[in-house]
Amino acid sequence: MSDQSAPRGLNTDPYGTEPPRTLPRDTVPGTELTRRGVLGLGAALGLVAAGGTAAAAPARRPGVTGKQLRSAVPLPEPYTVPLPIPSVLAPAGTSGGTDRYEITQRQATARILPGVPTTLWTYNGTYPGPTIESRRGRPVTVLHRNELPVPTVVHLHGGRTPAESDGYPTDLVLPEGWPDPASRRRRHGTAHMAHDPRAVTSRVTREYTYPLDQRAALLWYHDHRMDFTAPAIWRGLTGMHIVRDAVEDALDLPCGERELALMIADRAFAADGSLAYPALDPELRDRPGVTEPYAAGVLGDVIVVNGAPWPVHEVDAVRHRLRLVNASNARHYRLEAVTDDGRRLDLVQIGADQGLLAAPVTHTALPIAPSERYDVVVDFAGLRPGSRVRLRNRLGSGRTREVMAFRVTRAASDHSTIPKALCDDLPTWRRSQATAVRRFTFRAGQGQQGSGWYIDGKPFDPSRTDVRTRRGAVEVWRFTADVHHPVHIHQTGFRVLSRDGRAPLPYDAGLKDTVSLRPGETAEVILRFDGHRGRYLFHCHNAEHEDMGMMANLEIV
Repeated sequence: MSDQSAPRGLNTDPYGTEPPRTLPRDTVPGTELTRRGVLGLGAALGLVAAGGTAAAAPARRPGVTGKQLRSAVPLPEPYTVPLPIPSVLAPAGTSGGTDRYEITQRQATARILPGVPTTLWTYNGTYPGPTIESRRGRPVTVLHRNELPVPTVVHLHGGRTPAESDGYPTDLVLPEGWPDPASRRRRHGTAHMAHDPRAVTSRVTREYTYPLDQRAALLWYHDHRMDFTAPAIWRGLTGMHIVRDAVEDALDLPCGERELALMIADRAFAADGSLAYPALDPELRDRPGVTEPYAAGVLGDVIVVNGAPWPVHEVDAVRHRLRLVNASNARHYRLEAVTDDGRRLDLVQIGADQGLLAAPVTHTALPIAPSERYDVVVDFAGLRPGSRVRLRNRLGSGRTREVMAFRVTRAASDHSTIPKALCDDLPTWRRSQATAVRRFTFRAGQGQQGSGWYIDGKPFDPSRTDVRTRRGAVEVWRFTADVHHPVHIHQTGFRVLSRDGRAPLPYDAGLKDTVSLRPGETAEVILRFDGHRGRYLFHCHNAEHEDMGMMANLEIV
């Protein structure tokens, strides 16, 4: 893939909250947005077209990448709803050292907002779906049954997974009565239904196999259907998967009730309590895309944690381990833990996307982009019973500045520690080992089929191989962005080598699978393809960008 220079004259501070500037309405015609026929993208983003690509318009601070919906239903006061703890799914059976799970994807009604029914698409009837806990090296299979009205795909984000179980976007699980893809293409035309000769579809059920030969980490699973990932995640198709191992067990980290897995997301609600989302096709059947103002990404005005709005959780005055995942479509957060008297508590990072760091890193505020995970310890010791600590978002405004709260209930004994050394099994790949250096640009652009979100000026095509590499190869990949793009690589973890030619930032420590690019930024990562062979993806994890073409194929041979 070709290299293109980064936009110049940009302030690359990722923490600006100024809304994106827009061009006049008649600068770029069109009012709708689809993956292959996107119109008006420049107006939605405040971009200036140049030479067939788009560069972000200079501003004092970078604009928020996305537009916020406004709920039309009364919202609860923050910190009045208890934090839900997702249930841990029990195996349906065990055979030959493999645990087998069963999950049904179905529509359900929940009360995310107190007293207000909301229809969701769920895994086993809950949002988030049930948590799966497993052991490193112990395989699991998950049988998914699709009882939703549309096809689905399941991707275990962060998993080192055989290609046939990775959740490739065209490997659909079709619901009962859904026509086969070929007949739908003949009936509807091919404008929004790219043909994939390698797609493997199934009817109603599909079994996914996860060897879990990987480090202990917080993973998450979500829908990955081509063109419709964003609205499916928005409607509730997400869940967490925790991998544990002996390395982690040997550490005296907070555990049990003092270990909390927290899925943070944002949503908006219509007047009848349903989820608001600006889809061109509300049924999510045939026509992908969102209305023009939301081209850059869809933001909600309600922050939900484990499916509850601005919840509160009671804690002892001891250390707690918070396992954070940003499951928002497009919203970035910069989290801080603040007492009511204004004191900021340290966020001691012990893990990243792909598991434990070599040593802890202490932050007072921690940015987290869509799909990133951070493992942090917060110490509530010394706080009096009745004290409150708010987890706040410095990138938000109004109610989106609040995330959740912890209320200290009592003093308690604490035998946990944060070791100075956490693990010694992180890879030590060196730039000199790299057999290839690849360059990719993530930008809005103009192509033969209209404007869209592209990698190197090309919209996603499942029939095209974009990168072919050999199993075992070490490579350096260099990503350049126009606006915020959280770049995720399937199948393998990586280390961040540099940002704009300088050292990585403190929160880049450890092994990651998603790197958050700031406007105008170039980041380098080093990775080794030591997992499985087959066809995988890399893409922007702003879910609207992904649906509108910002994906590419990775073939490991």
